[in-house]
Amino acid sequence: MSRPSAARLESGDRRPGGSLVSERLQALIAAAGSAANARRWQEAERLWSQVRALDPGNVQALFSLGVHAHQRGDARGALELLEAARAIAPADPMLALTLGVVHRDLGDGAAEWNAIHAALGLDPYFLPALLAKGEFLEHAGRVPAAAAVFRDALKVAPPRPHWPPALQRRLEHASGVVARDGEALAAFLEQALAAPRQAVAPAVAGRWDEAVSILAGRSRPYHSECNQLHVPRLPAQPFHDPTLFPWIPGLEARTPEILAELEALVAERFDRFQPYIAYRPDQPVNQWEALNHSRAWSSFHLWAHGDPVPGNIAQCPATADALAAVDTVDIAGLCPNAMFSALAPHTHIPPHTGETNARLVAHLPLVVPPDCSFRVGHDRRGWEPGKVFVFDDTIEHEARNDSDRLRVVLIFDVWNPLLSLEERAMVQALARAMRDYRAATGA
Repeated sequence: MSRPSAARLESGDRRPGGSLVSERLQALIAAAGSAANARRWQEAERLWSQVRALDPGNVQALFSLGVHAHQRGDARGALELLEAARAIAPADPMLALTLGVVHRDLGDGAAEWNAIHAALGLDPYFLPALLAKGEFLEHAGRVPAAAAVFRDALKVAPPRPHWPPALQRRLEHASGVVARDGEALAAFLEQALAAPRQAVAPAVAGRWDEAVSILAGRSRPYHSECNQLHVPRLPAQPFHDPTLFPWIPGLEARTPEILAELEALVAERFDRFQPYIAYRPDQPVNQWEALNHSRAWSSFHLWAHGDPVPGNIAQCPATADALAAVDTVDIAGLCPNAMFSALAPHTHIPPHTGETNARLVAHLPLVVPPDCSFRVGHDRRGWEPGKVFVFDDTIEHEARNDSDRLRVVLIFDVWNPLLSLEERAMVQALARAMRDYRAATGA
């Protein structure tokens, strides 16, 4: 790729500062800077020459005149001016880096490399120098090493929407190099692990797929993030083995009855489905803005925050009876919850996490058109009508309905099977104590 010219460094990246100067000098410096930013190079050079005539040791003038000399093809003159500026301001990493640009264009790779390292020695987090180092390595054919440096640069850079305009193209390039290196590394690792992976039990195979993804930079580790009660030292397992839940076959067998009650609700009482997201005007909505008070994601609750909804239960006796056989979690003010969850066509539920890892969330898919998907952490899967899955909703998860039809799932809470009966009692006692404290303190 093409790397930045010294002129671009003057107009965009950063210019070193100068000493206190007179009003005349200040006016000249301001005019020169405006001319450079407008890319009126000859005018800018003339003004900087006037600044230097009045103040021969002005670092900003020396720097800018060096940039203009380089722009005109006078590399030796540029080096002389830039070295003079650096002698006055040795701690400025931009001066060292700009010298590197001139050395590069003179074909002196060793001097360019030394200048880049000199800049990073002054400021290891100096973004233009990190990008220059990655570009040097890439140009030398050392793409994996360049990708490693670009990863560091992207960590130092602000979030993508706030990338400095002068560095945006270079950051985009760096991001592309990192992505391609990650794909190449993932392919290499997958091939290297193909044989030993065959010996791994299917139930834990996804763990090693995710390990490859994290090493290759495709994804990050996903941890349990509880909005309320967090039980330490519980494994953060995205999807749980269905054999841990002996009630699943019985519930799945009653899918036709449950589906019939759902179809009646949709046909006759779909107006009773309420927006699942319903923040008050004084509450921050964050990622829920698009769905707040929207029927694009709506629900028909049988239980809500630990309390039954008698009128709704009366409309769905078979569903309520089927759920009575489930190992339902009971946490004061929080669980159980059970609802028909309806997701409108072309609707996305954004990434989010749940309240406590003491409970897990189960889905019984009922109406599932094509082009619907669900992600928990690194794992992605679709819904299969009549087939229950159980997941940890305190791991970041999201759902999509990219079809032209409604998607409906029965969602309900169950105990995390890794908790003993005694620990369940501890969870309940802890939740009650928290509620009592908040009630007593008016929180």
